[in-house]
Amino acid sequence: MPLLGMLRVLAMAIAASPCAARTITDGDTLKQGGVTYRLWGIDAPEAKQVCPDGWPAGSLATTRLQALTAGRSIVCQEKDRDRYGRVVAICRVSGEDLGAILVREGFAWAFTRYSIDYIDQQEEARRANRGVQRMTAYRRGSGERNIGQPMVARTWEQAHSIDGS
Repeated sequence: MPLLGMLRVLAMAIAASPCAARTITDGDTLKQGGVTYRLWGIDAPEAKQVCPDGWPAGSLATTRLQALTAGRSIVCQEKDRDRYGRVVAICRVSGEDLGAILVREGFAWAFTRYSIDYIDQQEEARRANRGVQRMTAYRRGSGERNIGQPMVARTWEQAHSIDGS
C-alpha cells in the first residue's frame, strides 16, 4: 500500500477512535479529548432554551445527550467543520447514531439545510408527537417553525411528555 494510502487509513482510524465524553454543551454538541463535536445533521434546542409555555426543551435535550453518553465510549467520524471551527461529526455509542436517537425521541430536529439523513426519524417523532415535534417551537436562528402541527393536549403533563404518552 502506498504511503499516502496508509496515512489516509491511519487518519480515518484516529478520527473514528473512541473516547469517553467529557462535557456535553447542549443537545447537539459535546467536547472530548480537547475537540468540540457538533452532531451532524441535527439541530437541538440550546441548553437554556425554554418554550413560551415554560417547557424546558433545551435542558431536556442536554440531559438526554448526557444520559446517552454517560460512562460510555463515543466514536465520532468527522464529516465537516463549521464556521466556528467545530468538528461536525456522526457520533455513535455502542454503534448507535446519537443524532438519529435524539431526533427519533423528539429532542432535536433534522437539520435539513445540511442533511436529509434524519428525515425518517423526524417523521416518526412527529407522528408520535414526541418532544419538540409536538410543540410550536422555533429552531434558534432559523425563524422557521418545526415541521408538523402543534399538538392540542388535554393536560400540561401530556403536552410535555417526551414519549408521547
